Amino acid sequence: MILMDELGTTARILSEALPFLQRYDDQIIVVKYGGHAMVDPKLAQQFARDMVMLKVCGLNPIVVHGGGPQINRMLDKLEVKPEFREGLRVTDEATMTVVEMVLSGSINKSIVASIQQAGGRAVGISGKDGNLMIAQKLTKQTTDPATGKTVEIDFGFVGEPVKINTGILDNIMKNDAIPVIAPVGVGRDGETFNVNADTAAGAIAAATRAKRLLLLTDVAGVLDKDKNLISELRIGELPDLIANGTITGGMIPKVESAAAVVKSGVEGVIILDGRVPHSVLLELLTPHGVGTRISRAGA
Repeated sequence: MILMDELGTTARILSEALPFLQRYDDQIIVVKYGGHAMVDPKLAQQFARDMVMLKVCGLNPIVVHGGGPQINRMLDKLEVKPEFREGLRVTDEATMTVVEMVLSGSINKSIVASIQQAGGRAVGISGKDGNLMIAQKLTKQTTDPATGKTVEIDFGFVGEPVKINTGILDNIMKNDAIPVIAPVGVGRDGETFNVNADTAAGAIAAATRAKRLLLLTDVAGVLDKDKNLISELRIGELPDLIANGTITGGMIPKVESAAAVVKSGVEGVIILDGRVPHSVLLELLTPHGVGTRISRAGA
């Protein structure tokens, strides 16, 4: 009887997934992969299996990964001291060499290997391959408190995407493989740029007309003032929630970036907790969702 109950539960779960599989059939889903989900071996293995399952079920996942902690560890080993300005890593030439080595090398190939170990096919690339991600130097202005003058902050080889050439991604997906992308961009003059993984994932989602962009984080999502998860937000609600202090700190740039991606044509951006096992499957293929979806009114 216990076995039959378990089989019944499994059958019900599979049956409940049907309308979601129909919704996302042949659609592109961009997943920004980072945080605890990427450094915990068990979660990393589950993530790889989940990407394979999405592909087998007819979806087209694209993985864009970060790697801040791994980069910091390598910089420590090489005795290169990281510098941050306005919360962003300053990337000089020496640091850029390490960033590219870690992102495009060890991390990227490890994710590819995990997906293939799970029975899928994956192709690891960086934004430099096939001119996938054309980037320009990131510039930001601030006011000098001593003089009151506006000054420009130099982040070195930190870039922002200006063009995504999707042809290489189309070819990978047409060959039934999963693109795994390191957020390293190339400048118009051949320079190499370190691009924020959230920003890179958003640009790729917009360019590929993805159905969803999932941002895996180390928090449950956007929380209200009572620390309860807000499961749904419209982009028109965000300014008031920022102004009244509901959305604060590092979540502000995340939701602002998500709003820009939604405005570009992506149906929804989900900020979800990558520490939850199988969070991507729970968000996409069940009626229960585990994160905060940011979308247009009526989406």
